[in-house]
Amino acid sequence: MNAYAFIENLKYMGVGMLGIFLVIGMIVLCTMLINRLFSGKTK
Repeated sequence: MNAYAFIENLKYMGVGMLGIFLVIGMIVLCTMLINRLFSGKTK
């Protein structure tokens, strides 16, 4: 195992993790928006 190559690839792994976090955040926000728009609140 080449430790230097692993350290060099950490930035790519970080960008990938950030991308996954952003996509999950967008899915959560869209789900919350859809729930607010189509909730059948009858008071």
